[in-house]
Amino acid sequence: MQFAIFFGTVILVYFLVNYYIYVHGLMAFQSTGNFKTAYKILFWVIASTFIVGEILEHTHSSLAGEWIYRIGAFWLSFMLYLFIATLFIDIIRLLDKFFHIVPAVLKSNPGNLRLWTGITVFALVALVVFFGHLNALHTRVKQISITIPKKVSGAPDMKVLMASDIHLGALIGERREQKLVDIINQQQPDLVLLCGDMVDGDIAPVLRKKLGRHLQEIKPRMGMYAIPGNHEYIGGIKETLPYLESININVLRDQIITLPNGVQIVGRDDLSARNRDGGRKELPDLLENVDMNNPVFVLNHQPFNLEEVAKAGVDLHLSGHTHDGQMWPLNYITQAVFEDSWGFLKKDKTNIYVSSGFGSWGPPVRIGNTPEVVVFNLHFQPETAEL
Repeated sequence: MQFAIFFGTVILVYFLVNYYIYVHGLMAFQSTGNFKTAYKILFWVIASTFIVGEILEHTHSSLAGEWIYRIGAFWLSFMLYLFIATLFIDIIRLLDKFFHIVPAVLKSNPGNLRLWTGITVFALVALVVFFGHLNALHTRVKQISITIPKKVSGAPDMKVLMASDIHLGALIGERREQKLVDIINQQQPDLVLLCGDMVDGDIAPVLRKKLGRHLQEIKPRMGMYAIPGNHEYIGGIKETLPYLESININVLRDQIITLPNGVQIVGRDDLSARNRDGGRKELPDLLENVDMNNPVFVLNHQPFNLEEVAKAGVDLHLSGHTHDGQMWPLNYITQAVFEDSWGFLKKDKTNIYVSSGFGSWGPPVRIGNTPEVVVFNLHFQPETAEL
């Protein structure tokens, strides 16, 4: 019932936003004759592609369904910015009624004004989406140096590469996967940590395109470990997990791994597991089996309850999930929901990092933030007593 209510609400909001844009587009093109009729048909065909594509990818993954989904994903970004632009224009029109801020010469031919306003808005939105797509394809490598006041066996320095939110599937395919592999090979880290949402949703397009197999080429000295994200659960964890294991991805679900140098990695199951298969363990319960005198890294896809993490005395806490909003102004929502929407945060002695992610959900478009892979150059140095 909860899912039905949520799904119904999403569909209703999606329809209302599209209808709002549609009505304003209809007014803009009402003087264009035959184009107005074409607009009516074309608008609703394109507006329906995201939902149709989602259904096709979940029921029968195919190249045709993938392209329908791709068009629909791009439409989501157009929808967002057309809605913002249309709302802005409505505000200007309302203000003009009281303060007459629009020059009279522009209002002398209302039909012409609406037409050219519509054309201008669509052209500007198309440019924004185009450059946002280019931005989404350009992954940055961020370097962060951290000193951890604990001792390890062997060399005191360690290079850890973190990637989150890869979202392999219908839109992010082999080329992007190979790009990630190339970045990892260039950086030559000692350890690779994948912090959730490796798969975009349904496993079908991943299987169809045999995605993930290049990740097997990565052979870091201390291994490669992953945790589930909410999208692994959206697509079905029972179907996704066996595939990830088949391509040699070590997925930690409330498990602890101790590396040869003594670093302990605590891989938390996603919050989505709370009401499934007995739920996920609480952090204090997991840390009962951890030696806090040695370095402790916690991987947790969704960066909630960071106060608990700091209170526990974890050395490094890594998350993803937020995408830092992915498309402005959605970052204001993630900043309101999460204490750390993106970037580095120090709480007490705990080093916290929330990644904006490697891939993207829905539109392969990023505006106001960038995709990233994060490299942590760690130096372990026990605290010395003050003289």
